Amino acid sequence: MRATKVIAIANQKGGVGKTTTVVNLAAALSELKKTVLVIDLDPQANATSGLGLARQQGTSLYSVITGTSDIADIIQGTPYDGINIIPAELDLAGAEIEIARVENHLGVIRSILDRVLIAGVFDFVIMDCPPSLGILMTSSLAAADGIIVTMQCEYYAMEGLSVITNLIEQFRTNGVNPDLQLEGILMTMYDGRTRLAADVVQEVRTHFGDKVYETVIPRNVRISEAPSFGQPVIYYDPSSRGAEAYRSFAAEFVQRNGPGAASVVQSTTPDSVA
Repeated sequence: MRATKVIAIANQKGGVGKTTTVVNLAAALSELKKTVLVIDLDPQANATSGLGLARQQGTSLYSVITGTSDIADIIQGTPYDGINIIPAELDLAGAEIEIARVENHLGVIRSILDRVLIAGVFDFVIMDCPPSLGILMTSSLAAADGIIVTMQCEYYAMEGLSVITNLIEQFRTNGVNPDLQLEGILMTMYDGRTRLAADVVQEVRTHFGDKVYETVIPRNVRISEAPSFGQPVIYYDPSSRGAEAYRSFAAEFVQRNGPGAASVVQSTTPDSVA
């Protein structure tokens, strides 16, 4: 049995590399012989398609929330060894209403995950949160041990970062999730040709110190292409700069999470978009 760690990858802004990070972190962790359960909580189901699965009705966490399915029935395999998924579907948009009807709505997802955690089958559960501050996202954060915030390398993105960090503090102080941690901040879509990107990374490091991962994810054509083929970039183009960056990030992530970590973690601050 494993001690499963639950990680939410979140940002209330869309288009900041959140789903891309979920898919590629899972893929890179599987290369490191870690077992991962991805939970797609975004009705757009991009993490589902990014791992090679078609969207199907009745296969998401919504059916468990409404009591029509057991969580064991909706966990599906993927084409990639070590990665399982609870897919998303359009009906998941209705989960906001269903959860709101429950007295302890912030505890709904955690209670659903209890069986997974007790089973100890996975090293990590990685939740792809929807890009909003609705009940589905807040319930996901209440279920998490840690939160990774993906942040695009531009100034407007820093405003959204403060919203997430304030929410973490609220959850800790009001007892909703007293052990919730900011696992880390991952800078994404880094364009080394611009001074702006470097300035934003430096400013975030100044404010958050070692909470900011050394690895920085570049703007990379292969990262953008991979989802249309239903593949993580790790498999779509294993030698691309994007794949190398996500491998470096995964090694750093594992190193922060106890024994069995990669022995060397390299800082990756790309200066090319190719």
